[in-house]
Parts: sequence; C-alpha cells; structure tokens
Amino acid sequence: MSVFHYDPFYHVECIIDIRPKMDLHQDSEADTFTATFELPGLKKEDVQINVHDGRLSVTAESKISDNYEKDGYVIRERRFGKYARTLHLPHGVRETEVKAAMENGILTITFPNVKSSVEATHKKVTIA
Repeated sequence: MSVFHYDPFYHVECIIDIRPKMDLHQDSEADTFTATFELPGLKKEDVQINVHDGRLSVTAESKISDNYEKDGYVIRERRFGKYARTLHLPHGVRETEVKAAMENGILTITFPNVKSSVEATHKKVTIA
C-alpha cells in the first residue's frame, strides 16, 4: 500500500456531517442579527434554509466531481458531503422576516431582534 493512499480516518470523515463555519453579529442600531456562513464551492441552488419552531436550519450538500476516477486520487483533502447548522431565533421572528443572500460561497442571513411586547415582571418571593 502506498503511503499516499493510506488514510486511517477516510471512512470516518465521509460519514460525519460537516458544520459550516459561522459568525453571528448583532447590530444594536438596526436591531438585527446577521449570520454569515462559509460554504466554499457551493451555489445557492445547493443550499436549503428553513425556519420552523423558532429555529433556523441551514443545510447543503457538496458532491465529488465526476471528472476524475475515484481510485485515481493521490491526495484528496477537500470535503464533500452534507453541511448542517441550526440556530435558535429570538422569540417572535416570523419566516417572512428572515432574509438571505449568497455570493462567492458566503451565505448571509439577516433577521430582526424581536423584543417581547410583554415586559418581564420581577416578583420578590418571601421565604415562609
């Protein structure tokens, strides 16, 4: 067996879902959050964004190129497979308020920081 072809973790890496790198920024003036995801090599058609039960889910899948034979690789470091990440949204964010754009493998999702209309009340509890 060639040293170039030996990778003891090859099959383990293939079955693990990949979490894309993400930054989450809060803009206090605009009262919004912006989540920025790195999805190199992917197009917007490869990405799914869902809002359900107060959660924002980003899923995508990159596939290995059919241009080369699988057994012909000497080194293959790029990852292929499913990407998945889920965020909890502030209470009250509606699906229509979530905006997304993608350019050069960078996915940007913006959503409002919804303030609760009911102010939290504080109550002093006396110990009996």
